[in-house]
Amino acid sequence: MRQIKVYGQESGIPSNTGVGVFARAFMERFPLLPVEDDGRLNDPALRECFIERLFVLARWKAYRRDDGSAGGLVAFHTDHKLLAMAHSPKHYAALGRLVCRRGRARGAPGPELLDEYLATLLEGLRLVATTRKHTNVLQHAAGYFKRLLSPDEKAELGEVIDSYHRGLIPLIVPVTLLAHYTRVYRDPGWPASATCTAPARTDAAQSRVAGC
Repeated sequence: MRQIKVYGQESGIPSNTGVGVFARAFMERFPLLPVEDDGRLNDPALRECFIERLFVLARWKAYRRDDGSAGGLVAFHTDHKLLAMAHSPKHYAALGRLVCRRGRARGAPGPELLDEYLATLLEGLRLVATTRKHTNVLQHAAGYFKRLLSPDEKAELGEVIDSYHRGLIPLIVPVTLLAHYTRVYRDPGWPASATCTAPARTDAAQSRVAGC
């Protein structure tokens, strides 16, 4: 996919700027399919980013196959918007505008809008979610519970998010705590099905709680 040696026609000196012949043809034929160099998958952040895109694309295909309605698009967006925010607030905002644009139209969403939505989503998910962006989304998710948690629970959640932000604990700790509050407070004003993080990180219950 990248850093393939290309030899200059005149100098004969190689530069690592090329793309493999098969990889280029494959990506041109399937531009939205998640792809990654196998060596880069040794990086945990890049690996997680790649796996997330695979799962999101599988869910999108299920939506297109089994539903395809305007309501289904809104539900899909609701389930994935915080994941998109964790990777790129810019793309998160663009996705929201696309869904709102669809809300002003009648009938099922057209293929052009759906293709634009998927392309925008996958483009955003290619950007690595940083600790700072994760923290922003965790705080956003915590806001849904502000009227439900006791003072001690609010303090605990705030301390856990701050500890994650400072690199003292892994992301799974605040995610697990949010999953716990989702079970305790079943109607916090946001969907418990909102996808938070890569399904490979933890079990299904914990990987589908808002706030990533």
